Amino acid sequence: MFYPETIQFLYDLRLFGAKFGLENTLQLAALAGNPQEQLRFIHVAGTNGKGSTCAMLESIYRAAGLRVALFTSPHLVSFRERIQVNRQLIGEAEVVRLVGELRPLFAHFPDGHHPTFFEAVTVMALKFFAEQRCDLVIWETGLGGRLDATNIVTPLASVITNIQFDHQQWLGDTLGKIAFEKAGIIKPGIPVVTATDEPEALAVIEKTAQEKRAPLARVRNSDFGVRNSELRLLGGHQQLNAALALATVEILQKQIPVADIAIHAGLANVNWPGRLQLVSHPSGRKILLDGAHNPAGAKTLSETLQKNFPTERLTLILGVLEDKDWRHICETLAPRAARIFTVPVASERSANSTELAAACRRFNISTEVSVCRSLDDALNQSADDRFVIITGSLYLVGEALELLGLSTAGADERGLNEWTAGLSIPLAR
Repeated sequence: MFYPETIQFLYDLRLFGAKFGLENTLQLAALAGNPQEQLRFIHVAGTNGKGSTCAMLESIYRAAGLRVALFTSPHLVSFRERIQVNRQLIGEAEVVRLVGELRPLFAHFPDGHHPTFFEAVTVMALKFFAEQRCDLVIWETGLGGRLDATNIVTPLASVITNIQFDHQQWLGDTLGKIAFEKAGIIKPGIPVVTATDEPEALAVIEKTAQEKRAPLARVRNSDFGVRNSELRLLGGHQQLNAALALATVEILQKQIPVADIAIHAGLANVNWPGRLQLVSHPSGRKILLDGAHNPAGAKTLSETLQKNFPTERLTLILGVLEDKDWRHICETLAPRAARIFTVPVASERSANSTELAAACRRFNISTEVSVCRSLDDALNQSADDRFVIITGSLYLVGEALELLGLSTAGADERGLNEWTAGLSIPLAR
């Protein structure tokens, strides 16, 4: 196969949906030689901040001289973003080769138990990282934790960023139920670090850690005194993510020593696109890209706007997925905007732009709200506006990165983030 054919093959795997459980992944990994047994991991779960925390950990350990793998999802533009070594995206030829090597292994699975897209990609990443002789893998969960395909590894440390409402249809309708799924990454005797402060969620994490005799460390913003001036990433919430990363590094100092100079260099040079990413043009125009896709993310964005850009006249371009709590996102962000454009997300799950516009008008009766056919249309209509925010979905941010010429993919790969085509297995309770 060539790369476009390989991407099409991965597209076809989406037909098998998102199936929670570890059996398929364990079997596929075993058929591939159990590459996870050759690697060391830091496993990261949580509702928000997973990607930023992973990026900080990767940057710190790379600054310390390690060969560091990074596995994250979803991707913004290119599928290859999901699998990186020392922040270099996996090459197209490697994707073709790995898919070609895994494909014959699917014949070992009976009808109705075919590996899903995420299960296949998880094992593909493990195989690649083992071949690359990576010293450490920063390993982000896909969805949840307990039955997520990434949970076949035994890490050096488990990290749970926070617990908020998101993916309730999959993870449960209370913070306690969501925390139960996220806490599923906690392993017997393996230290766990969390910045969770919601009492209901924290109680579940504490109970799970106690049952598994896993040392638990709680992190607060003030624990390490990280200042925003020390971080490249915008937003006060990144101080807590940085504190979480630093606590993890500290806990693992005996296994992986890291000097202070590497820690400071790692934090100063961390890069994580699409999360409060500020793009400045020579004309003075600013575009802020942020993947806020749940109420907690929208609240963080709103607080950042208030703190960092209190006098700016803001234009909001908003697109959200239908299965997200878009009404609360509108309630949080609409009052901040002087002008609003609602757009569809390039997804089968996109919320209706007209309904988004109606919600925005309800929460900001004095502003101009327009419904646009596309993000490109909204960008054209707001071309003269000085400060534009594009938010509501990482899918939308990915599209914006392409339209703004900040990122390119060899094929249309953003659709690989879709996984609703097949019947999914509900989580056990």
